[in-house]
Amino acid sequence: MSKICQVTGKKAMVGNNVSHSKRRTKRKFYPNLFVKKYYLPEEDRWISLKVSAAGIRLISKKGITTALKEAKEKGYVENF
Repeated sequence: MSKICQVTGKKAMVGNNVSHSKRRTKRKFYPNLFVKKYYLPEEDRWISLKVSAAGIRLISKKGITTALKEAKEKGYVENF
């Protein structure tokens, strides 16, 4: 499965490992992802989402329904 947050759309970034001698090699910076279950009271069911730490904070702040609605509009999550 891809390492993309379903709420915020965060995904891996590309950067460099820099050694002590300043030699650079390519590397990836991955988002801090978790698989969490959330309860949707409108649909009376549980859903499982792959969300980043920032996505968890966003869901806590705005609520699961609002966060999912905004994620659908931006195209980060489908079929929920």
